[in-house]
Amino acid sequence: MADNNNIIYNGELVSPKALRKRASVFLLPGLLWIGFFLALPCFGLIAVSFAERSEYGAVDWIFTFENMKRLVGFDLFGWSADNFWILARSVMVAAVSTGLCIALSYPLAFFLASRPARNKGIWMALLLVPFWTNLVIRTYAWLIVLAPQFPPARIAASFGWIQPGAPLYPSMVAVYIGMISTFLPFVALPLYTAVDKLDWSLVEASRDLRAGFFRTFRHAIWPQTKAAVAVGITLTLVPAMGMFVVPDMLGGAKYMLIGNLIQQQFGTSRDWPFGAALSLALMAITLASLLLFNRNSEKGGAQ
Repeated sequence: MADNNNIIYNGELVSPKALRKRASVFLLPGLLWIGFFLALPCFGLIAVSFAERSEYGAVDWIFTFENMKRLVGFDLFGWSADNFWILARSVMVAAVSTGLCIALSYPLAFFLASRPARNKGIWMALLLVPFWTNLVIRTYAWLIVLAPQFPPARIAASFGWIQPGAPLYPSMVAVYIGMISTFLPFVALPLYTAVDKLDWSLVEASRDLRAGFFRTFRHAIWPQTKAAVAVGITLTLVPAMGMFVVPDMLGGAKYMLIGNLIQQQFGTSRDWPFGAALSLALMAITLASLLLFNRNSEKGGAQ
């Protein structure tokens, strides 16, 4: 620190005002990008959610709370809990899918980390191969795999879980299979990075103290990998809440999620104001879920 509150920055004497100007120049492109591609669409979504749908599906810029009333279940025929059930089902599917991805990613991450260095690239490529194709094509592939003539459906029929000659879709099992296959790499990749850098001396110390598998995981492995799990949850929970392709193709009309409902409003129904209101509700629920998870993670870290 020099006289007159000037700052020595990279060997140069700079005033705080000049330093703030330099920082603004570097921050401005990022702020413009966020404002134009994130903040502006959000404000537009809020504006549309308080507009009215015209007779032919256009947006009438007449301020109204009708879309918010429909969002909480009120319509011309009274109150209905359908929207709440759709929201609750969406949260449940996203949470269960994320939990299953985490449970499957741990053994997968340890498997990848234990591979010889010369073969790791091959195994990583196999994990990423599904991303080389479109999501719709991958979901169509699951329709083929879960068809009656293939082993999964035949095994399920032999146990009496489905009728002989019936496919495994539409069902929630098929939806979860599609969701896990879609989001598993988003959890496995950051978790593999953490597992690959584990301090194994802590694991060995836990074993030397005769700790079992679960206590070793809790005290030696989990603290070193929970940050990667938090990243995986963020990358999985947010898109899973709004997913509509997988539930629509593998779940059919019997398993409506909020993503499917939003897609219908902007597609066949052409009710953009109500679709915007549903989108805002989805964003609020997703943000609340992430804040709750972060708060619990901080409490767990403090303990």
